Amino acid sequence: MKIDTAKSATLSAKAKYKVPFGTVSVTPEARQLINQALDSNWLTRGKFVQEFEEEFAALFGVKHAVAVSSGTDADALACAVLYDHGAKRGDEIIIPALTFVATGNAVLQAGFTPVFVDIQRETLNIDPGRIEKAVTPRTRAIMPVHLMGKPAEMDAILRIAKKHKLPVIEDAAEAHGAEYKGRKIGAIGDMAAFSLYAAHIVTTIEGGIVITNDAATAEALRSLRNHGIVGKFEFRRVGFSAKMNELEAAVGLGNIKIFRQILDKRRRNLLYLIDKFKRFEKHFITIQEEPHEKIGPHAFSIIVREKEPFTKDEFVAYLDQSGVDSRNLFYSIPTQCPSYAFLGKKPGDFPEAEYCSSNGTHIGIHQDLELKQLDYVVEVTEEFLKSKAIKF
Repeated sequence: MKIDTAKSATLSAKAKYKVPFGTVSVTPEARQLINQALDSNWLTRGKFVQEFEEEFAALFGVKHAVAVSSGTDADALACAVLYDHGAKRGDEIIIPALTFVATGNAVLQAGFTPVFVDIQRETLNIDPGRIEKAVTPRTRAIMPVHLMGKPAEMDAILRIAKKHKLPVIEDAAEAHGAEYKGRKIGAIGDMAAFSLYAAHIVTTIEGGIVITNDAATAEALRSLRNHGIVGKFEFRRVGFSAKMNELEAAVGLGNIKIFRQILDKRRRNLLYLIDKFKRFEKHFITIQEEPHEKIGPHAFSIIVREKEPFTKDEFVAYLDQSGVDSRNLFYSIPTQCPSYAFLGKKPGDFPEAEYCSSNGTHIGIHQDLELKQLDYVVEVTEEFLKSKAIKF
């Protein structure tokens, strides 16, 4: 699978490089494993899936990993485990307003009601100071999202969770390799759900995985991914059809072998752009790495500051015509996604999430990008600001 979504038809004559948003690394070892899986005629939940689960758990320093068919399923199954602990359908799970829509969808698919909390503009993550007001007698979990691979404020979140006796489910879809105060993201909460989609550091092309240190939780997850089955043919839970296949696991095993290489390259690219964009800080808010954390880089977020003489759309159009691919900075799900109108929220209810969505974009910093391409991004940004008669 090749990801190169730069729109070549719109490139201007001056474009020196294409800067695609994402990529995927499929190693020669993975190709060999794929052939072995095909030759075995056993393609569902075989030895490669088990090996991948074991290696992924070891990578994050936890006891159990349960591979599933997507990151959305990983979130949904992690939520569904709560039924084993007395939760009822319609109960509530707290999530940030700004995130990929899959987070909200997964909560609904598991039978719960998402309760949205606004975010902090500078971090893009859930605002811990707003969480407690969202807790009700029906709250069953808090699910922070580590957006762009930047860790959420886990200490504050854990304090609130402990006070109200709530489990914490980390949505670590984009946070492979991130660390918070010396602890690996994914190994801090009660469970963590990862996406293994092609754009992420560890990929199975499509896929997801949930990690935990609790054996009973892992057992429930294995049941839930296969229609709630226990043993040979007893159905104790309302489950999902969310199994990972052997071909996906083969790609994942090859990817784990080069995990550190990919992570290091992405971190180099992230820190490089953070430094280069300091010259534009009067005009853009960009993702920053604090001393207590290590970002597991997914992308580089850029938010237009207030009262600038240009819009996000103008900036994105300039990037696009220059060969730099980008994506919108997600949406305030309850107020900017029509599919969530049934919640009855209105524009202005989540001002920080709405601002970031309306004024933010993000670009790739993946392992196939070289410094000359990142320098080109800086050059294009400089040219854009000059075109608006902005001095910096």
